[in-house]
Amino acid sequence: CAQGDVVTHTAWLNRSSILYAGEDKWSVDPRVSLVALNQDEFTIKIENVDMTDEGQYVCAVQTSSRPRTTSVHLIVQVPTKIINLSRDVVVNEGSNVTLLCQASGKPEPSISWKLISSPGDITSDDEYLEIPAISRQKAGTYECTAVNDIDADTQTVDITVNYAPSVSEGRDVGVTLGQRGVLECEADAVPEADFEWYKDDRRIFNGFDGMEIVNTGSLSKLMFFNVSEGDYGNYTCVAVNKLGSSNTSFLLFVVIEPTSSTLLQGPRAVQDGSGGATGLQSHGALLFVTLLPFLLRF
Repeated sequence: CAQGDVVTHTAWLNRSSILYAGEDKWSVDPRVSLVALNQDEFTIKIENVDMTDEGQYVCAVQTSSRPRTTSVHLIVQVPTKIINLSRDVVVNEGSNVTLLCQASGKPEPSISWKLISSPGDITSDDEYLEIPAISRQKAGTYECTAVNDIDADTQTVDITVNYAPSVSEGRDVGVTLGQRGVLECEADAVPEADFEWYKDDRRIFNGFDGMEIVNTGSLSKLMFFNVSEGDYGNYTCVAVNKLGSSNTSFLLFVVIEPTSSTLLQGPRAVQDGSGGATGLQSHGALLFVTLLPFLLRF
């Protein structure tokens, strides 16, 4: 506040409250202090300003000729900060989802949403993000960003979408008597599926008749360490979670060794054994092995 002329009295006021009258401090706020008071200027300082300090400040000067006032409007800018955010969400596929992101700051921040894994697909320029009939493809991490002229703040929300299992089509497997064999069943599901194996209508448990079930995430393996005559036949894999189930069928069929040194692996067949797959040298043996998987189905 410039002085000039012959000053008899000076004061700084805020909302009609006197902060300083000359050198005398009237404010009880420790952040307010006197910087300079002389013939040329009357300056005070406010440290660590916050929103409550915003407003009009008046410098009142009484000179020998007339009183004079000067007004200053203090605008306080505040970095943006997200103050209210939806928690992580777990929903079933087909549900409607609403996410909320609110932020404080001055100037007022703008808010935007995006799906991190696919930022172009789902966006919003509002504090609310509406996702009707959510699908499994829209599951993932959603990012809320609040921005003003001072700063930006970013936080995330995870959406988990539950859905019933879907199993891949089973592959028939041919194995030579006495060799190792594996049936593999893969299921896509959230939450992860539990697996059940059946031979015909009888459920198989781990260790049953020398078989072992190994489950790893979305994959289940039914393992045979020494295939016997009784192991050949139809098998069913069932994947189950709280939203439903799905199944697929397999045929474990016999592969005949034409000689002691060669193995035949039939169509769509995978064998866990040593040696490569070769063709039969006899047309009669080839016809027998080709028809055998179909005969076993009856």
